[in-house]
Amino acid sequence: MQYTFLPNTDLKVSNVCLGTMTFGEQNTENDAHNQLDYAIERGINFIDTAEMYPIAAREATLGSTERYIGSWLKKSGKRDDLVIATKIAGPNRGMEYIRKPLNFSKKSIHEAVEKSLQNLQTDYIDLYQMHWPERIMNMFQKRGVQELDTKWQDNIADVLHVFDSLIKEGKIKHIGVSNENPWGVIKFLMESEKHGLPRIATIQNPYSLLNRTYEIGLSEISMRENVGLLAYSPLAFGFLSGKHLANGFIPNSRLALFPKFTRYTSENCFKATKLYQDLAKSNNLSLTEMAVAFVNQQKFVTSTIIGATTIEQLEENINAFELQLSSEIIAEIEKIQELIPNPAP
Repeated sequence: MQYTFLPNTDLKVSNVCLGTMTFGEQNTENDAHNQLDYAIERGINFIDTAEMYPIAAREATLGSTERYIGSWLKKSGKRDDLVIATKIAGPNRGMEYIRKPLNFSKKSIHEAVEKSLQNLQTDYIDLYQMHWPERIMNMFQKRGVQELDTKWQDNIADVLHVFDSLIKEGKIKHIGVSNENPWGVIKFLMESEKHGLPRIATIQNPYSLLNRTYEIGLSEISMRENVGLLAYSPLAFGFLSGKHLANGFIPNSRLALFPKFTRYTSENCFKATKLYQDLAKSNNLSLTEMAVAFVNQQKFVTSTIIGATTIEQLEENINAFELQLSSEIIAEIEKIQELIPNPAP
């Protein structure tokens, strides 16, 4: 296992981050504990979750993921050995059952932090992230010109002031954004510098062979401004395992259980994935190995978030981080990207 530091912090993290959004939906509490045990055994010290998990989000299971992690932290006694990241949900995506109003006001942030601390059975959160922006913007399969959200009032400095107070209280250590665009990241950086407020350390966005939109604008910000990418969905909701190509969606897989998640199931996703699978096979690699290794090799990636429903899947995913793709394979990947660019934005 390799380690690095979250940018501008003293938090040392593994280059593999354990994603947990299946805990409480596809995975039982015992499954979750077994995955956590195995991940720690393999050297992972970085765990990511969110207040709205598990996925698919519903009121009946709200908070189960954090609670499963919390019961394991209490049982294992390993809290201080780990970096725990969680997220506050934002508006415009439904889920009003989480909190009313669902926004980034001082009241909402404090309520969300307190609930996560309770669920996780911890006194502090290492990395606290905004799961998506308050404003309406292009994300989750939206392309094209984005109309300006005139209803949203710029409150980024106010939000940073709230986080500043929580950091001073010791309830959170560092902050990050998620599902953000270049304007949002730069705005957070400008406001923190202008007012002497906490600086975002990370951005958690999708990045995979099927979605390399991060390279358009955000990658340069990551490298020049030292904001690390926590890359999520490196296997595109499991689609880049290649297991769905031959006979449709495998029973009990995420794509079979949650058909409304269509981000990775377009015709072009099938076409591109088949090309990537053929390339992997021709180089004696599994598609999973090639897909994960590609993400891990990018200079702007601080840590890659992987999730699994079985220990066997988790083992294969972690093993893939030991691979280094040759320049020849990378060149062939670029040809496919040029042919079918970013089919899953």
